[in-house]
Amino acid sequence: MSGLRSRSRQLKLGAAGLAFVLIVVGIATGVVSGEPSAEPAAQNFLLAWAQGQYQKAAALTTGPAGPVTTALRTAYQQLGAAAYYLSMGRISQHSGEAVAYFHASVDLGQDGAAWAYEGHFTLRKISSGWRVVWSPAVINPGLRQGLRMAVVTRMPNRAPLLDAAGGSLIRPSAAWIAQVRPGKLASEAATAQGFAAATGLDEEQVLSVIRAAPQSEPLTLLTLDPAVFRKLRHKLGKVPGLAVRRVSRRLFSSMASDVTGTVGTEIAPALQDQGVSYRPGTTVGVSGLQQVYQRMLAGSAQTEVIAENSAGHQVAVLKKWDGQPGTPVRTTIDGGVQAAADRALAAQSAAATIIAVNPSNGRILAVADRNAAGVPKIDPLDGHYQPGNAFTIVSTAALLSGGLPLDTPIPCRATTSVGGRTFTNVPAAPRLGAQPPFSTDFENSCGTAFTTLSQRLNGAKLATSAANFGLGLNWTLPLSAFTGSFRAAVSQAGLAADTVGQQGVEVSPLDMALVAAGVDAGTWHPPVLITSPPDPGLSPRAVAGAQTVGSLRQLMRAVVASGAARSANLPGTPVSGQVGTAQATPGSKWWAHWFVGYRGGVAFAVLTLTRSSSDSAVPLGASFLTGLGG
Repeated sequence: MSGLRSRSRQLKLGAAGLAFVLIVVGIATGVVSGEPSAEPAAQNFLLAWAQGQYQKAAALTTGPAGPVTTALRTAYQQLGAAAYYLSMGRISQHSGEAVAYFHASVDLGQDGAAWAYEGHFTLRKISSGWRVVWSPAVINPGLRQGLRMAVVTRMPNRAPLLDAAGGSLIRPSAAWIAQVRPGKLASEAATAQGFAAATGLDEEQVLSVIRAAPQSEPLTLLTLDPAVFRKLRHKLGKVPGLAVRRVSRRLFSSMASDVTGTVGTEIAPALQDQGVSYRPGTTVGVSGLQQVYQRMLAGSAQTEVIAENSAGHQVAVLKKWDGQPGTPVRTTIDGGVQAAADRALAAQSAAATIIAVNPSNGRILAVADRNAAGVPKIDPLDGHYQPGNAFTIVSTAALLSGGLPLDTPIPCRATTSVGGRTFTNVPAAPRLGAQPPFSTDFENSCGTAFTTLSQRLNGAKLATSAANFGLGLNWTLPLSAFTGSFRAAVSQAGLAADTVGQQGVEVSPLDMALVAAGVDAGTWHPPVLITSPPDPGLSPRAVAGAQTVGSLRQLMRAVVASGAARSANLPGTPVSGQVGTAQATPGSKWWAHWFVGYRGGVAFAVLTLTRSSSDSAVPLGASFLTGLGG
């Protein structure tokens, strides 16, 4: 971004006094066809003009000194130019008249290519020597009397982020625009000064933009979201010539905001931190996909140098640079699934999140969360949490693959001691009898049964099962996302804690939705968030053998049909899942409550954070699934 900072400094120089250079080529003195050469006169005129000696340059023309001086001084200044460069070309001379050609390069301060054009002017031999025959066309061939130059820059509308069906995730919402009519301002400088003071923008850059704009058309200087407008409204109200009005824009409100992120406009700190010059209509992604795909979504400006008459009407386009429209980015978000998640969370008082994926391909269908005062913010993609007994899906896959029958009698005690460490069911499990079968332990999410069974496992077997469900694999998303981690314990007590999703196990809600999806599909798929442009991912992998997967499906269905998640046993398409409760992180005062599962082609993870160990995420999951229908 150093070039942008350099451009910022150039703009300040251009507003106070333009930088200029004259490159002279082929200069000669002497006599041409029996009369003195016009070349020195042409050179002197261009040199005075290039050095900002406008009165001296005007004196070398046939025009009135005052108006010519003003025209030369303001021509490029009105364009907001940062610098200009003149190079002299050939001269043709015959019988007391000559035509001199020159090349002009004008840095318009638009962070793009300079405006280069070929100019020419006529010289006439009079008694005192050669003089430039004055007309506005001396400055640019497209000018004539009564015309001025202006710059029109049009930023394209920011392209939308799309859902899987091609609908916009960015919703129309209130915005406030601040406008001026340059030709109606009592003092351009006073308006620029007041506006810059109110917004923190560079005064000279603002003045340059106002001067360069067409005089009769409204010029939008700034677009604000309602929250920022409330902070600035009183300051903006004091800026002379500034009008502020409410409009609707697809900028500041979106579905799946955890994914889409936020957008800033002309006064966004991100722009100022990068040294980007002020340009009306600029938008910048501040977070999420808006930030990742900034270049695609924003596009590039169309810029025109125009000639306009005294009434401010455009009469000619002197130069045009075509811009590029923004390119939409299509996500995998399903509008219906996202809406169901949003509705379920809207009725929730606790901090919570819902994330859903397509089991057959890993596409992320919904990402939603709700924060609560005083509770740590839940991060559905990049959060690190202990999954508790929700992890027993993975543990069970390892146990079943090792040959454990579903009807193996395993007691469900209130507490167990493994390796010198005591484990307690949280929340308390129901009384299941003296020797319930393993399937009943799973159905009722009995953690102590799993700590007992941990003695049939080793760290390598559990680590392999965790990897088969994608935990810790090297997949990526365009946004920061935690792939999960499993650290195999070396002690028996540590392995018991791992088996019930504690100590060495950390996951995000996305990880657990993918675990549930792996059971539904029989294959774990890496998560996908973007389909255009395509989002790279790892190859799918089988979570376990077919018999083990079939048993996991049977067990997870029983959890909802008659076990720990039976309040989510909805009519219609069967719901399958598992629940879990653990401290959010070891030693935390916050409890993480999980409900993970699948139904009708949607795998999900629901997580709530509360201070109580006896709460449950199942009611929120049921509300979400009810909203989906099925």
